[in-house]
Amino acid sequence: MTEFWETSFIKNQTMWGFEPADSAILTKELFKEKNVKDVLIPGIGYGRNAKVFMENGMDVTGIEISKTAIELARESGLEIPIFHGPVSDMPFDDRQYDGIFSYALLHLLSEESRVKFIRDCYGQLKPGGHMVFTTISKEAPMYRKGTQLGENYYEIMEGVKMFFYDRESIKRDFGDYGLVEVTEMMEPHKNEEGKPPFPFMVITCRKEI
Repeated sequence: MTEFWETSFIKNQTMWGFEPADSAILTKELFKEKNVKDVLIPGIGYGRNAKVFMENGMDVTGIEISKTAIELARESGLEIPIFHGPVSDMPFDDRQYDGIFSYALLHLLSEESRVKFIRDCYGQLKPGGHMVFTTISKEAPMYRKGTQLGENYYEIMEGVKMFFYDRESIKRDFGDYGLVEVTEMMEPHKNEEGKPPFPFMVITCRKEI
């Protein structure tokens, strides 16, 4: 998986453009409303979703598996703490954060890794804090494409495995972690005009005080 993402970055270094995802903008509004001061972003990539939080007075810490992505983040002026490594190695510090935002990462993990990732994020959330995950839904065009590895889990191309969420599986995976809301949204491809938007689920959780 690491090799796949490194190759992707080399082939198209800024594959998603520099504009923040709509779900990041939506989460920024939630975090502003809840007076979030510090945000953890696992899978920060080259930082396109970080700046929307920073521009609104929030401190951001990232986690990223790709050295190439971290280098691109630095080249774009993103001088924030970024831990290099997979989210399976969380936690990287002993801090708790007011907010956690994870974009398009959860569905790339195996079942065991998803369970650990959600648990680790919840563990690093301050009481009263919110964590938001955007993940691919079963409405995605590649659902049921490629080789089936398990229920709603497919290898859509060599080395790329995806779990496709619906409301039932979200309730199962997040029911013990303060699940508040599930929103379906279509994310536009902001750097590719004419390409149809992509179906995501936005999962919002709150840690009880």
